[in-house]
Amino acid sequence: QVHLMESGGGSVQAGGSLRLSCAASGRLPLNALGWYRQAPGKQRELVAKITTISTANRIYGDAVQGRFIISINNAKNTVYLQMNNLKPDDTAVYYCAANRRYSTWTGEPDVWGQGTQVTVAS
Repeated sequence: QVHLMESGGGSVQAGGSLRLSCAASGRLPLNALGWYRQAPGKQRELVAKITTISTANRIYGDAVQGRFIISINNAKNTVYLQMNNLKPDDTAVYYCAANRRYSTWTGEPDVWGQGTQVTVAS
């Protein structure tokens, strides 16, 4: 069993910043940790993902490239998402997600968090 605990969502004005955190516990290590988001009426999309064993591997969704930064503290099994220059289109529920140890890190996650709301006002 893997459990993901998210924190850090909230409301912010456009142009502002927020940082999300996600702590993983249970059956570790994982292959990758990351964030997806889903806005009302839209499909869930990748925000960013990072491998935990070799942290040199990261991918970002096109909509956030250059504005969001994903990082990881392996000692704490915690992944962070620094979101800068936020836009109203970034408003969504953000989900922490994990790929288990032998799961392809770029594939569909195996484990999902509960989600945290991010609202960006114009």
